[in-house]
Amino acid sequence: MKKSLLAVILISKNCASCVSSGVAAGPRLNNNQLYKFSYTTEVLIDKARGSKEGSAGYRISSDVDVNLVWRDPSSKDDQLIKLAVCVIEPVSQTSEKKNILHGATTESVLGKTKLAALTKPFLLHLKNGKVRAKAFYSYWEEPTTIKNLKRGLASLLQVQLNTGKVVENDVSGRCTVEYKAVKGQVTRTKILETCNTAETGFTTHSKVLGVSSKASSVTVFTLEDGFIRSAVAEETHTLAVNVRKSTAAKVVSRQTLTLVGKEAGPVEAAGKDVAGVVKSVDTKLAAVGIVAEKVKSQCKGCPSLFEHWQAEKKQLEPASLSKATAPRSFLALIQSIRKASKDEILKVLKSADKASLPQVVDAVTSSQTTASLDAMLEFLNFTDAKGLVLQERFLYACGFASHPNERMLEALLDISKGKIGSTDIKESVVIIMGALVHKLCQKGGCNLPTVVKVKKMILDGPKSTNEESEVQMYLLALKNSLLLEAIPIFTKYAESEVGAYCTIALTALQRYDVSLMTSEVKQTVNRVYHQNRRIYEKNVRAAAADVILSSNPSYMEIKNLLLSIGNLPHEMNKYMLSKIQDIIRFQMPASKVLRQAMKDMISHNYDRFAKVGSSSAYSGFMAQSADVSSTYSLDILYSGSGILRRSNMNIYGASNGAMLHGLQVAIEAQGLESLIAATPDEGEEDLESFAGMSALLFDVQLRPVTFFKGYSDLMSKMFSMTGEPMNVVKGLILLSDHSEVIQLQSGLKANAEFQGGLAIDISGGMEISLWYRESKTSVNNRGALVVTGNITVDMDFLRTGVEVSFETEAALDFITTVQFSEYPFLVCMQMDKTTFPVSEYLTKYERLSSGKSIKSRKGRKMLIPGSEFPLHQENSNMCKKVFDSSW
Repeated sequence: MKKSLLAVILISKNCASCVSSGVAAGPRLNNNQLYKFSYTTEVLIDKARGSKEGSAGYRISSDVDVNLVWRDPSSKDDQLIKLAVCVIEPVSQTSEKKNILHGATTESVLGKTKLAALTKPFLLHLKNGKVRAKAFYSYWEEPTTIKNLKRGLASLLQVQLNTGKVVENDVSGRCTVEYKAVKGQVTRTKILETCNTAETGFTTHSKVLGVSSKASSVTVFTLEDGFIRSAVAEETHTLAVNVRKSTAAKVVSRQTLTLVGKEAGPVEAAGKDVAGVVKSVDTKLAAVGIVAEKVKSQCKGCPSLFEHWQAEKKQLEPASLSKATAPRSFLALIQSIRKASKDEILKVLKSADKASLPQVVDAVTSSQTTASLDAMLEFLNFTDAKGLVLQERFLYACGFASHPNERMLEALLDISKGKIGSTDIKESVVIIMGALVHKLCQKGGCNLPTVVKVKKMILDGPKSTNEESEVQMYLLALKNSLLLEAIPIFTKYAESEVGAYCTIALTALQRYDVSLMTSEVKQTVNRVYHQNRRIYEKNVRAAAADVILSSNPSYMEIKNLLLSIGNLPHEMNKYMLSKIQDIIRFQMPASKVLRQAMKDMISHNYDRFAKVGSSSAYSGFMAQSADVSSTYSLDILYSGSGILRRSNMNIYGASNGAMLHGLQVAIEAQGLESLIAATPDEGEEDLESFAGMSALLFDVQLRPVTFFKGYSDLMSKMFSMTGEPMNVVKGLILLSDHSEVIQLQSGLKANAEFQGGLAIDISGGMEISLWYRESKTSVNNRGALVVTGNITVDMDFLRTGVEVSFETEAALDFITTVQFSEYPFLVCMQMDKTTFPVSEYLTKYERLSSGKSIKSRKGRKMLIPGSEFPLHQENSNMCKKVFDSSW
């Protein structure tokens, strides 16, 4: 195992205060005696399961002298202790080629100033074996890393002699600690998740895309003559990406304090209290506190943001977005932007060319700092309709934000109140505000002033306007928000006379937890499906059926639904049969009650279940592993004339007991029967010609895209149709984002940064050939994913770290071909994934402040063969006929 051994002195001694009643006495020092200890602290970083090459890291060794300075005459357990560290020459156990410290001296590594600070004695006030928060005395002017190392040593001396659970203050913060005492040995287990520290990080709101962590901290004390003979501590932190647990890294911190001898020591000082005695020892000593201070890291020789951008910009051009280099450069750029000022960010925005600028907007917005948001708001002009692409990329990046704050929502609220040049952007602003409300509420921010304002705006929105597009806009914003207060609104609009309102309301209700589907909601949805009050379009009834079947349906609900089959329009009959069969085959929650209801021959008989048609519903697994399972579903509903009415593709991911709606692409068409002189279905006689596509990506509903609307628009598009798909979403997305500072008991700090970046291109299209009486719809998904995990320990004079990562590039196409020259018409659905690579890398690096560095990188690559996802056998038979006839 690779260890860089630096024999350096160590640290100061201080303990944490324990707030607990009835605490037993701790270890006691003898007067006029000097205790001589050997001390080592070691930090190792590696991938979670270790690697053949060994860990990155180093060890610091030193001698420590400890003696009693003062004891309260009224209490033998109230002691002021002095610690002093003595330097040892550096020791190397590895070859010169692999050891960054080979041939180095303590002074050459630390520098004179830090070395002098480290060897300065410091004081610790122990009372009943505990250290109060401020009872650690050192020098304010000392470098923060040196003070923290001293705090780590001091914390190691804190121990109680009886079994019990208490709260202590030490270098890690204020933590709950459990002691177990057995015959001269005490085991201290620190419950790390209880530690309160000043430094807080952030993490992705989605558990599926997030990071899991495990941590442990155990110290074993051996006692002799009432004092510590040895203390051995080991602390481990492991972080893993939920969707791929093999992408994991760990940091291990070890401390060993061993008594090597005793000799005559200084005489106990006289004094009435601790403060007076400390002052008599050195007037410059101050109560600097036992809890670690925040370390301000300074990157020496690092490129500026502009220089970084110049190096990365080729990887962020549109032609490179399907390659893994794009999201990797995207993630690296985000890290630079997070350290940059507003002016530095604006310089990059203004210098980027037209092709790469949208990707820069993605990166700047995803950085989610005050400076990056200020820069974007200054750079974008929302009154200019020509800036639609950049404005929408900014809004989508806000919607996908991993840890949005109130200010981001406030910025969008201000934009919505101002003049906006594009109607599409106005809609996107409001829709994305709904997504931000949901994420802020998830973090407990539902009562923040701006969130309250936006909630009121979108809740009141649907009834505040008569414009159909604006009502849809507010309903989509509410769909994103998932507010409980929106359920009655969706329930109302589910029975609207406008089909688009009904569809949005019903699909929104399906996103809520089943427990929130009250009897009132269920009654409304059942009325829609069974058309108890009015006639509805087929796609509305299909959406209502989806809600019924996914909301823990009762036996009677299922029975009534089964009895309706046979009385529905032809294609609706076939769709419902296919949906029921899919639920039973895939063992969805409703399958049990469905099986019970189908025992009734009136509900389940040949007459009902032998209906012909081309509509279908099918679900299957895309991937299954111990870490994550991914499922897909394809629902296709046609009109009686053979023209597509609704196509709905969904991809879900499940991990750690959580579900993520990764993708939904829905294509809807209506009013096209006149093109082939066909008769519209019941309730659809007066529908305006329309076709469009709606996308939901990573639980965020995006603004729908219209292919055409109205007969004249349809005819102009028909004759100018190129077959090229229309873009729905294109850009770079920060999928996962986890950042935390791990305060180790040794006084060292580990910085953990886990991020996932996705370059994505989703497009869709629809072609209709009247000559060949054939239509084709396509949904094309292209993406490149990179996930990286970094753990770094930076001591100012020595930086070491490990990066674990994986990356892949993939394509997924969904194509539906319909030949409607005869009935039943021929329908062929294809869902294909190409062969794609998956690469994993492990990088280790160490760097001295002098500039000397060592870096190693190992990787492996595998190819996942492409395939066509299985659908039902009927589809396979139909595809054979379609391709035979085409040939």
